[in-house]
Amino acid sequence: MNRFLLPALLLLSAPLAQAASPVATVRVAFDREGITATATDGLADRATGREVTADDPVRIASISKLVTAIGVMRLVEAGTLDLDADVSAALGWTLRNPAYPDTPVTLRLLLSHRSSLTDEAGYWQTPLGGQLRGILDDPRAWDSGHPPGTYFRYTNLNFPLVAQIMERATGERFDRLMDRLVLDPLGLDACFTWTGCSDDAIARAVVLYDGDGDPANDRLGGKRPDCPVLAGDAGCELAAWRPGTNGGLFSPQGGLRISANDLARIGRLLLGGGELDGVRLLMPASLRTLATPLWTYNGDAGAPNGDTEGGFFCRYGLAVQTLATAVDGCRDAPFGDGVARVGHSGSAYGLQSGLWLDYDAGTGVLWFATGMPDERLGGHSAFSALEESLAQEATGR
Repeated sequence: MNRFLLPALLLLSAPLAQAASPVATVRVAFDREGITATATDGLADRATGREVTADDPVRIASISKLVTAIGVMRLVEAGTLDLDADVSAALGWTLRNPAYPDTPVTLRLLLSHRSSLTDEAGYWQTPLGGQLRGILDDPRAWDSGHPPGTYFRYTNLNFPLVAQIMERATGERFDRLMDRLVLDPLGLDACFTWTGCSDDAIARAVVLYDGDGDPANDRLGGKRPDCPVLAGDAGCELAAWRPGTNGGLFSPQGGLRISANDLARIGRLLLGGGELDGVRLLMPASLRTLATPLWTYNGDAGAPNGDTEGGFFCRYGLAVQTLATAVDGCRDAPFGDGVARVGHSGSAYGLQSGLWLDYDAGTGVLWFATGMPDERLGGHSAFSALEESLAQEATGR
C-alpha cells in the first residue's frame, strides 16, 4: 500500500481541525493512453478494516456535474436539446426569476451557474412522487439582485433542473439515461445513487466519513440500499417515477458513484477530444464548449460579478472549472505552478475530490479523500492542505 507523505511544513501550518489524517485517500494520474501512477492509503470501510483501492466506487460529489454535462452535450449534438433556448418549453412550465420576468433562463445559464438561482430554498429534498417545481415557487430560490446571465453563483439546484429537462426531452429516467449516454459506452461500472452499479461495486463501496471520523454516507455493508432515492408518501417504488417532474431524485449534482480508475477514463475521454479507446462520445467542438469559461471573476471586491466563495471559483464554463486565475482575490491554484487546468472539484459528507486536466501537457490527475472537515482548511490556496499536497505530488513539485 502506497503512503502519502505530506510535507512537514504543511503539517505544521495546518489548523488543528485538519491535524488528523483522512480515513482514505486515493490519487490517480493519467494521460491520453492510460493510467501513469496510482497511490492509495487508508480504509474504504473502518467497520471491516477493508483497505481502499482505486477500483472502489465512491460518491464523487460535484464532479458529478461535469459527467452530467457530458450527457447534456450528447443530447445537444443529437439535436434533442438546445443550449440557448428558453428552458420553459423543455420543462413544460415557465421558469422565470420573479424579479426579472422578461429574462429567459437557458441550459447554458443553468450549466454555468449564471441562472440567478440559489440554494436557499433547497435542492435535493423533493421525494419520490414529488415535484421539483415547488422549490422554484419559493422566492428564496431566486437572487432578486441579479438578472439571469449577469452573475455567477455556484448553485446545486441548477442541475436537478438540467436533469429534469433531459428526462422530459427523452422520456428516460435520469440514471438510466446517463447509463446510455455516458457510463455504458465507456465501459464504466458506475451509477447515480447506486441504482445501476453491479453487485461487485456495491460490495466495494467506499464509506464516507465526516471530519470527526463518523460514518456520513454510503455505509452499505455490502448490500444495496433499501431505497436509493428519497422515499415519498407511497414509499420507494420507483414505478412512481414520472419523466420531467423531479430531476433531483437521482442526484445529478453530486450523486455519481464511480471508482478512481473509472473516473480516469472520463478524464482520458476529455483529453482525447471526446474519444476513448475507439469509442467517440463527443466531438472536439463540444468539449471546447464545455471547457471555455463563460464567467471570469472581475476582481472588483466592491462590485463583483460573482460569488467566488473565498477565491475558490474564479473561472467557469459549462460544469467545468478553470484553475490558476491571475486576478486579485482568486485563490484557485492548488498546484502552485500557474497552469490553467480544467476540471471540477467536489466536497460533501466529509469527502474532498478533484479531477484536473492539463490539455497542453496531455496529462491529468484525480483524487479523493474521506474523513475531511466541511471546510477546506490549511492550504495556501482555497483548497485544503491535503489537496495541495496531492496536486503537487502529481506534478513532482
